[in-house]
Amino acid sequence: MTMIDLVDTHCHIQSIGHNDGEETTIDLWSKLGLTQEEVIKRAHHQGVNKLIVVGCNLSDSYLAIQTAQNNDIWCSVGIHPHEAKKYVNDSNKKQEFTSLVHQEKVVAIGECGLDFYYNYSDHRSQREILEFQLDLAIKNNLPVIFHVRQAFDDFWPIINNFKNIRGVIHSFTDNLGNLEEALKRELYIGLNGISTFTKDHHQKEIFKSIPINKLLLETDSPFLTPVPFRGSINEPKNVRLVAEYLASLRGESLETLADQTTSNANKLFNMIF
Repeated sequence: MTMIDLVDTHCHIQSIGHNDGEETTIDLWSKLGLTQEEVIKRAHHQGVNKLIVVGCNLSDSYLAIQTAQNNDIWCSVGIHPHEAKKYVNDSNKKQEFTSLVHQEKVVAIGECGLDFYYNYSDHRSQREILEFQLDLAIKNNLPVIFHVRQAFDDFWPIINNFKNIRGVIHSFTDNLGNLEEALKRELYIGLNGISTFTKDHHQKEIFKSIPINKLLLETDSPFLTPVPFRGSINEPKNVRLVAEYLASLRGESLETLADQTTSNANKLFNMIF
């Protein structure tokens, strides 16, 4: 097996062994039957040597911090757009969340953004909680992990109000126009297992067109398991499968793709290797 060095820039392993966090995530990890340490070790065996554990609400972000501090990995703290309505009018929760930004091993804010596909939170609350987190990112010089689904028309005007925002559009599957908008703002693009199983020719062409110096790899585990393991629970180790597929799709060597995406992750998240 070719020796490479990869980064999973977006996973949710903090729920392993816990009853806190998103219900579906907890259920999937319980079916896998492994500890956090075992999942991390399995990732290392595939050359996935760095992981970022991504928080989605206050308690989930606490777990992400705990997981990062107990292992040689990193984390982000975030309020997902699905959760926005629970926080938008709660100053105590927002103050408590703000305190997490300064914890050791926190390298980003997110995932945060807008999701107008599910609409679990109303649009006003989503916008306000996104702006709250963008303000924190600017004040603390941290990059942002963005979740945007069927909401780019509202997303870009908000981003335009925050100068010098750095970050990544996680799990990007949108159109060429929104890719160009992201690249104009110097944002990175995160790709995961979707790239291996999408049947959309236009998406594949977009994945091929992303400049390699703006590309990041992720799993979003335990979700979005890549081919050939569709139907099983995703793990950070499967970043290697994403890398192998994208290298073939884009006509690049695996080593080149791994080296550049790892360099990109280090540059954006300022992880200490």
